[in-house]
Parts: sequence; C-alpha cells; structure tokens
Amino acid sequence: MLEVHRTGVYVRPDSSRVLFRPLGIGPEERASRVVSRLLYLPETEATRLAQRIALEFDGRHDRLRAYLLRRFEQVEPHLPTDRTLSDSRKILIGAAFTQEYALEAAALFNPSIVPHPDQSELPEGALRFVLSLRAVGEGHISSIVFRDGIVSTDGTIEILPPAEYSTAGDSNPDPYYDKELFLRKLGELGLLSRRVDSVMARLDDSFTLTELEGQVARELRRDRSVTAEERHLLEGVRALAQANYELQFQATRRLSECVIYPNSPAERYGIEDARFVAFTEEEGSVTYYAPYTAFSGELILPQMLETDDFQRFRITTLNGPMVENKGLALFPRRINGHYAMLARQDNENIYLMYSDMLHFWYTRRRILRPTFWWEAVQIGNCGSPIETEAGWLLITHGVGPMRKYSLGAVLLEKNDPAVVLGRLPQPLMTPIEHEREGYVPNVLYSCGALVHAGRLVLPYAMSDQSSSFALIALDELLEELLRWGPTGRKHQGEGGYHTT
Repeated sequence: MLEVHRTGVYVRPDSSRVLFRPLGIGPEERASRVVSRLLYLPETEATRLAQRIALEFDGRHDRLRAYLLRRFEQVEPHLPTDRTLSDSRKILIGAAFTQEYALEAAALFNPSIVPHPDQSELPEGALRFVLSLRAVGEGHISSIVFRDGIVSTDGTIEILPPAEYSTAGDSNPDPYYDKELFLRKLGELGLLSRRVDSVMARLDDSFTLTELEGQVARELRRDRSVTAEERHLLEGVRALAQANYELQFQATRRLSECVIYPNSPAERYGIEDARFVAFTEEEGSVTYYAPYTAFSGELILPQMLETDDFQRFRITTLNGPMVENKGLALFPRRINGHYAMLARQDNENIYLMYSDMLHFWYTRRRILRPTFWWEAVQIGNCGSPIETEAGWLLITHGVGPMRKYSLGAVLLEKNDPAVVLGRLPQPLMTPIEHEREGYVPNVLYSCGALVHAGRLVLPYAMSDQSSSFALIALDELLEELLRWGPTGRKHQGEGGYHTT
C-alpha cells in the first residue's frame, strides 16, 4: 500500500517581513504640493524628523538611508527651487514618497524545490535545497521569495529561519535587446504597425531600452497626429522591452533576503507560480530556470527566470503561438536534443511541446486529458517532471466538484514523454480537514518536487495560505503507477493509498 507521509513541517506567512517600495502620490501637481510642504519646515524640524524616521525604521531595513536619498533624486524634479538641501531634508522628502510593503501579509504558498548550488559542509547524505514560494501582500500583489533548508537521509526536513531583512535587488537600468527576436515577439502580440515599424527601423540590430524609448519619444514628437490606438501600440512596445530585465543581489546576502518583486508593467499585479528546475546541459553545466506568469491586471504573460547562482537573475519573455495561459513546466534536460516543456494552453488538458530555442515555442501535442472524477474540471502539472529509472515522474493537480484541488501522479516514457506508462486513478493527496481552510479553500497545489535518498520530497500549498511537505517512497510510487498502467486500470495486485 502506498503511504503518503505528511511531515508536519510548515512554512507560514510572516507579516513582519517587509521591504521598502516607492509610494505613488498621484498627479504631478499633488507631488509638487507634498514637496513644498516639506520645504517649508525649519531646518531643525527637518533634522528632527529625519532622525525620527531613522530611529523608527532603520532596524527593519538594510540600507534604508541610501534608498531614501535615491528616492529623493527621483522626485527632485518636483522641487520649486534649485537651492542646495541638507541630507536630512532629502531623506524626509524621499520618505514621503516611500512605503513599507509586507510581502507575506496575506499568503505564502505554491512552493517549488530544487537542490541548492552550494552543497558544502553538510552531514553525510544530506541535501541543501532552495524553496521558492509565491508571497502575497497588500493589493493581492504576488512576488517570489525564498527559503533554504536541509533534508537528511532519514527524511527529516529543516527549514532555516529567514534573514532579518528583505530586499528587492538592483535592476539593470539599461538592458540590451536583439532586434530580430524583439520584432518576432511584437508580431505575436499584435503590436506591429506602420508607426511601430518606423520606430524599429531606426534602431540597430542590438539596442538598449534607452535607445528604444528615445525613438518612441521621437516618433511622438515628429507627428502630432498620433491616434489613441497608435499611442497604445507604442506603449505596448515599451512595455515589452521593460518585461525583459536583470536583477542583481549582493553576494553577501542570504538567499531568504532576496525578493523578486514585480519590476515591469507586465508584472504590475504580480509574479505568480514560478516552477523552478535545475536544468542540466549535455556538457554538465546547470542553470536554474523557472517559467512563471506575469499579471498586468488585465493580461497574463508567460515569462522565464534564469539564474546560475540565485544572485543574478535574467527575466525574459517566452515567445511563440504556443506560449499562452499558465502552468508551463520545463523538463530538466534536453530530450533527443530538444528542449521539452509541459503546458496547458486550453486551461483543461496537459500538452507536450518541443523546441530548439528555449524562448520560442511553436508546436504542441496533447498527452493528458481529465479522466477521473477528481479531475473532471481540469488537470495541470505541479512542476517539472522528475527523471527516474522507470521514466518521467509527473505530479499533477486535478480540479473536481466544488473546485477541490487534489494532487495526482503520472509516469511518462523516458525517451518519448508523450507516451503515458502509468497513471493513478485516485488522488495521491487530497485536502484533509486542517488543509481545507484558507484564502482559497479545498486546494492542494505544488510547483515542483525533488527526489532524495529514495523519497519524493513534495512541498505543497494548503488552500492558497501556507505550505507544508509530504514524503513518499519513490519505489513504491513507481510500482503503484506501473500497476495501474496508462489508463488507470489495475494490471495486477490490489493497489491502494494510505496517508499519515
């Protein structure tokens, strides 16, 4: 009988984890009034208030003073004077345009797990891992946060306490773009027009964000007859460029300090459900990729995170007619020389895609459809497939009556993952009583698992609120999958499930 062991290890949201973010005041006239009010204060009062801000907030943030001075520089154009200001007054004005944001105030869920790049100084047989999570705060804005932990040979899981501070990292202010690839994506998004063509024609084969924005501004100045529709297209060009950027974190920072917070218009309302995978190239190099969903408030845009060390991240758009909807999951290596990825373009079935280019996807093949009662509404992946001797182990989620999300398991053929070798007819896990309550009740969900010491280590979210871990003996799970076969019909033996 297959046993699913719930570990009782929980990762819960912590509203005390905050970072500083820009505060938008509103129209330019209002921002100017705010600045003017603070300029009227006597210098002694400005100094006292700046000291008070430091006393109240320095202990909650790292490098707050430097950030407030940079924030002042951003709002300096609203000053009605050129006179030199003291640092205290600059800090006071910068603080008026800054806010604290509680990253995890609402939820911490949809985890994925990969081996940590650093496996030094560990007990024999232990594995250090990176756990990524979707954090939700004020305004239901999602960001990606991290925890690191250790799993031992006996299955004991330790989550290390998070760092004292949180930081959103430094973005590259002027990234480069390849013109040919950029034009291809503009076409897929329906953003090409005579006016957009005019802008792109004035750019070199490789161009920067500054150069692009300069040409957009030139086009708007050159022709005052720009229609609202044409202006919308030009703004779309800028938004696409801004969706491709880089983030850099200091090497001295702990992983749990690092926050990937929305940085572009495409992500304005969140970065959702990153599915991290340690991708190994044929020569042995490892890169960590994570397809995720960017949400602008109106549109969803599949994107890709890429990092070698969890210090420098490259964020790029995914391209091609098959890049749509949510739930993309990359296989951890090439298959027959091609990149392979799972998708759910129709919000119902699971598809397999191949490509020779990581960021472009043009074809798909349906490999799994909802079949059992507990997945009657839809099925999807719960992260990248895991390679085993028996084949690719895929953890799935199924949505059934009353929008109840359960976890399932499927085994795919190693050299041709379009071939299904085994499929559990009943859920691998379904919400038990204490897992049913949360922001979205009756939901179990995961964005990625790993295998260590003969066990499947499966992090999972509970009702879009918090997260936990389950352990499953890998050999028993594979045996159960092969017993039931590709259609979920029992080949031999009893088959069964037991959870603790």
